[in-house]
Amino acid sequence: MNPIGVFGGTFDPIHYGHLRTAYEMLQALKFDEVRFMPCGKPPHRNEPRADSTVRLSMVTAAIQGQKGFIVDDREINREGPSYSVDTLKTLRTDFPLRSLGLIVGMDAFLGLPEWYQWREILELSHIVVAHRPGWRMPDMGPLDELLKERGTHRVDDLHQSKSGYIYIHEVTQLEISSTDIRTLVRSGRNPRFLTPASVTKIINDSKCYKNKLTN
Repeated sequence: MNPIGVFGGTFDPIHYGHLRTAYEMLQALKFDEVRFMPCGKPPHRNEPRADSTVRLSMVTAAIQGQKGFIVDDREINREGPSYSVDTLKTLRTDFPLRSLGLIVGMDAFLGLPEWYQWREILELSHIVVAHRPGWRMPDMGPLDELLKERGTHRVDDLHQSKSGYIYIHEVTQLEISSTDIRTLVRSGRNPRFLTPASVTKIINDSKCYKNKLTN
């Protein structure tokens, strides 16, 4: 069976940058599915502006109807900080024989040494880095060493092993930011064409970013 993609984030809100990245990974890496996992309590950043139930509903609405996209609420339902290593341990219990691919942006990958028990992640899954133009690969330090040891350019490696590889995949650059969307909403403007209309409706109905949107 093909690998499972694991795509976590606060999704505050989810937008087309997230969705396009996941779709390109699904196709290019031949994932069976990509699991969107809204973060419950992010350990390395401020609390999300929208509460977990609203963010979960936004993700569910955004991926509705797309084959291979699944929403997974395990981080929201788990007590304590949403550490990736803990999430991967539960996935490994659920899918003991499957290859897992943790999808992260290049900015997150560059901060990997600051993650909780970060060296254990590659024992549980592969790391798939969504690379966009303008980011430089690390050329020294622990990540440089890790890439030399675990890096691969072969998609087949992700299929033939359950974990252990780092694969960097260039994705379409869409300069969309959840922060910018929240700023637009607070000013009363509509984030149309930045996020699906179904997500905009939830933002408007829940008033999770305070202001009612204009058309």
